[in-house]
Amino acid sequence: MLKFIPTPIGNPQDITIRALRYFEEATLFLCEDTRETKRLLRLLEERFDFSYPDVEFLSFHEHNGEERLSEISERLSNESVVYVSDAGMPIISDPGQILVEYCQKNSIEYDVLPGASAVTTAYAASGFKDGKFLFFGFLPHKGSERSSQLIDAMNRKDNVILYEAPHRIEKLIEEIALIDESRELFFAKEISKKFQNYYRGTAKDILKQFKTINSKGEWVVVIESKKEQSKSLHVDDILAFDLQPKIKAKLLAKITDRSVKSWYQELINR
Repeated sequence: MLKFIPTPIGNPQDITIRALRYFEEATLFLCEDTRETKRLLRLLEERFDFSYPDVEFLSFHEHNGEERLSEISERLSNESVVYVSDAGMPIISDPGQILVEYCQKNSIEYDVLPGASAVTTAYAASGFKDGKFLFFGFLPHKGSERSSQLIDAMNRKDNVILYEAPHRIEKLIEEIALIDESRELFFAKEISKKFQNYYRGTAKDILKQFKTINSKGEWVVVIESKKEQSKSLHVDDILAFDLQPKIKAKLLAKITDRSVKSWYQELINR
């Protein structure tokens, strides 16, 4: 049987008793990064009543997942196998999704333990009143695809949660402020770790704060949903973006009554 085990996103004391028990029973560990998993297990052995398992550790990630499945398919049914991400809830923004789909298609028994999640933790800490949110994960690193997805997120009627890397976090705030500097945001840095911090305010205010903030660490961003009084993207705004015609046409179609094809024809004829 395959078990998906959440691991602490910061404080090791967040590990569950059931997770420790399954770790000790396992005959095979599938890991997003075997080094990170072994480091965590040694830490747990030092601090808790836990015995480091003498078993096989195999990497399983987006680059080798399909190939790895051909090697371990029989073991998933016949052994006690666990899968762990580097930190947090497996499967969410994580290659573990490949394993879930494989188990479902091949009638292999599996279980997912509840546990730490940066998404729900950050949202609970945000204080935003609306109980609904959309999780976008990481935006593309750059280019028109990044601009398109951020604009899409900013125009949603539900709150949106993003992950962002430390070297791009200030850039993200600048991009949000260009679209709507008055939009309310919440930033959670290093959740449950020693240097955990929360920041809430408008994009304009938080951008000022970031001039003196150490951006190193893991970031979760909550963008409040677009309200009636919030600034909206208009046709002229989108036309001014440096985007490919196909991307512009899709965005323009979303905020007007015209089709993507109609806008695309106009753009290429300009």
